[in-house]
Amino acid sequence: MNKRVKYAFYRNCLSVFIGIVSCGALFLSSPTFAANDAPKAVWYRYYDQHGIANISTSVTPAHIRHGYEALDQNMQVIKRSHPYNSETDLNQSSQRALSARYREEDNKLKKAYSNSKTAVIKRDQALLAIKKQMNYQQEQLNHLQQDKILFKRQEMEYFRKGEKVPERLKALIENNLTNILKVKQTLELLSKNYNHTNNEYENIIERLKKLE
Repeated sequence: MNKRVKYAFYRNCLSVFIGIVSCGALFLSSPTFAANDAPKAVWYRYYDQHGIANISTSVTPAHIRHGYEALDQNMQVIKRSHPYNSETDLNQSSQRALSARYREEDNKLKKAYSNSKTAVIKRDQALLAIKKQMNYQQEQLNHLQQDKILFKRQEMEYFRKGEKVPERLKALIENNLTNILKVKQTLELLSKNYNHTNNEYENIIERLKKLE
């Protein structure tokens, strides 16, 4: 009878021990699941000098220059990166502080682009997008200029006949000239943006090459 009691006692102790080990294993595995659920950056947002928010799926030179926020899929901020300002760096009185700042910015560039080849790809993508906009605006300008020739011919025909030019034709001519001016201004801005973007990326690419 005593042996049976001892056997039952040991069996109960073994069951309790197994239960404790199982709970411990479950507890230790919990951080793994928590780590897997950590939010990932999906969007990158920065505010320009006018306070306008700009959002994209990748980090651009403008993000680095203004400083940006990394957002998850629910648009919640999960990380903030301070703006990069080369002028501030140049005005640093201490060479040691300046060197530390450059190292920090180099790390940001490496984190954003990994290497110069990635930066080249990003540059080409950005320039291609601007170029497509320029091509579209140029097509619009060509159409408007063709319309201008047509409207002017109609106007000259009325002059030749000694007739009064209809108000509707006058309005078309005026609107046409206004639209031509707007498209030309847009093309000029796109051209400046193209050159500015290219120069920014060239500086980044050269800097990354020095780090490789």
